[in-house]
Amino acid sequence: MMTHHRDFRAALGRFATGVTIVTTLDGDGRPVGLTANSFNSVSLDPPMVLWSLARTSRNLAIFERATHYAINVLASDQRALSDRFARPVENRFAGVDWRAGLGGVPVLDGVTAVFECSHATRVQGGDHIVFLGQVEAFDARDREPLLYHGGRYATPCYAPALP
Repeated sequence: MMTHHRDFRAALGRFATGVTIVTTLDGDGRPVGLTANSFNSVSLDPPMVLWSLARTSRNLAIFERATHYAINVLASDQRALSDRFARPVENRFAGVDWRAGLGGVPVLDGVTAVFECSHATRVQGGDHIVFLGQVEAFDARDREPLLYHGGRYATPCYAPALP
């Protein structure tokens, strides 16, 4: 039985996740982004994905108004980028290489995958808002992913292929 939020969070941390940076544009056309590990696939037909954002996030209103966003799946050598977008930094995009994707949203260079989405819907889920996106474009590279497990970064240790 769950007794404390800390214990629940620790139990959730036993599930390894990828690390993403979700990006969009604010109402003035400035790039906005944040680190999230709450990304998951939803549907193949139509192609849809989801991610969630805390209701207390200072970026919530921006993402609620966004028509498009990109989910950039980070590669193992992008830990510093993850840290940068997870912390309060005045200009998170300063010195970061990116191109404009669908709707002008930032698509980061060097990621292992990117999903460019149009906003489909959002659902309230406790202290978070769950965003469902229709994938309009995607790209993937054969790069080792950055993982998060047990409250810290990790990289995969691949098992040998079965004969």
